[in-house]
Amino acid sequence: MVGVLLFIIALFLLFAGYSVAYTFAGVSLIVGYIALGPELFEFMPYRIMSIMENTTLMAIPMFIFMGVVLQKSGLAERMLESSARLFGGMSGGVAISTIVVGALLAASTGVVGASVVAMGVISLPVMLKNRYHEPTATGVICASGTLGQIIPPSIILIILGDVMGISVGDLFKAAILPGVLLIVGYAVYIVILGQFKPDFCPPLKSEENKGALIKRALKDVIPPLILIVAVLGSIFGGVATPTESSSLGAIGAIILSIFYSGFSFVKLKSSSLETVKVSSMIFAVLLGATAFSMVFSYSGSDYLVEDFILGLPGEKWTFILLAMLAILLLGFFIDFIEIAFLVVPILAPIAVALDIEMVWFAILIAMNLQTSFLTPPFGFSLFYLKGVAPAAIKTTTIYKGVIPFIAIQILVLLAVVLFPEYLIIY
Repeated sequence: MVGVLLFIIALFLLFAGYSVAYTFAGVSLIVGYIALGPELFEFMPYRIMSIMENTTLMAIPMFIFMGVVLQKSGLAERMLESSARLFGGMSGGVAISTIVVGALLAASTGVVGASVVAMGVISLPVMLKNRYHEPTATGVICASGTLGQIIPPSIILIILGDVMGISVGDLFKAAILPGVLLIVGYAVYIVILGQFKPDFCPPLKSEENKGALIKRALKDVIPPLILIVAVLGSIFGGVATPTESSSLGAIGAIILSIFYSGFSFVKLKSSSLETVKVSSMIFAVLLGATAFSMVFSYSGSDYLVEDFILGLPGEKWTFILLAMLAILLLGFFIDFIEIAFLVVPILAPIAVALDIEMVWFAILIAMNLQTSFLTPPFGFSLFYLKGVAPAAIKTTTIYKGVIPFIAIQILVLLAVVLFPEYLIIY
């Protein structure tokens, strides 16, 4: 009953709009004190110290800093503008260039909000001016921006690696093919749409020299690719840990900002402050969730959940179905960070008991959490785009636009469930 009470009160307060970190911590303190006594919290300092000494989590602020620096240096703007001109001559070209740039931004920044806002500011006006179908234009921007959830270096993969006790490097490797499959799925959808509904994504008229466009596009794309190869290659090659490579990425981002003449000490200070704000939010949620999971586990609720799941028919597949469904439904209402810290610690021991491959299971969770960014009514990407979109773009238009991309994500998720031997690299 203690576990049920914890969940009900916490979800009620979250839906009411209270701060996530303070909700987790406050509910855990009150319920734990009443139900289990104050002695329980004598263990809390040790848990906080283990978080402070966790070297894996050090990669989070580094990758956030890398993304913020690249965003403030104008990298997104340069790539979007040059690729839109390069691919714009074909039907759906601007949308495809948005997908390509979204993938590059995901692999070089991993920050979803920054990607969606940048593409919303630059690509959306171009598509609307060129008479793109409004739901299609908004949907492709939201979907492309969320690629940072699955394509390394992804913040959620780092969090899942820590929560589930898995190598972050292995998760980065395993996420590559599912991420590529998502990109291909989005692009194929736009190509097919351009064939059957050409008025939804008409070609962009341009009289610029093709050679000059290619030269500019290469100049804007190759340096970020070098940074991506350096960061991910050092991890996959066993040269550096994810934490060490994150520092390489942070330094590389500063060098790229100098290369693109976007560096200044004012921007560096602004990027550092933004990194501190985002990192503080994540770690505050982590501390609150640690208190929550401690009360939940010490009350014995985790064993009750495990016994219930293990007693269901179908064992492994029933558990996976219920876990994916629960995460998908929760993603409609709460953020991926809360789900990772709140639900995953309960699911992970059950997955171990069922002898489920943990890297595969973590990728399924990451892809499902990516969907939470798109699902109405509270998908974060929807609100990021609405904040920078013209007033004429209604929220319902954005909701309609993301539906085909949610379907694509679910299809790719099913493919990873059914064919892990082909799509998961260990």
